[in-house]
Amino acid sequence: MGYPTKVQHIKRARGVDQWYIGFPTPIAEAMDFQKSEVVEWTISDKRHLVLSRRDVPPDPVDIKKKRRQS
Repeated sequence: MGYPTKVQHIKRARGVDQWYIGFPTPIAEAMDFQKSEVVEWTISDKRHLVLSRRDVPPDPVDIKKKRRQS
């Protein structure tokens, strides 16, 4: 399931433009984001942005992934 989100563009005085993308609450909570946390955007291509975290909190539940057999 995805969460459509609008990109906001705000034109400030002195010609300074700012762009914002808000995270829907379910995504922010699932990712355990913290206020003022620093993240980094990487452009994969014109269709994909990759968001990376510098400091990742530990998972609250240890989930073991199953290997897919060919």
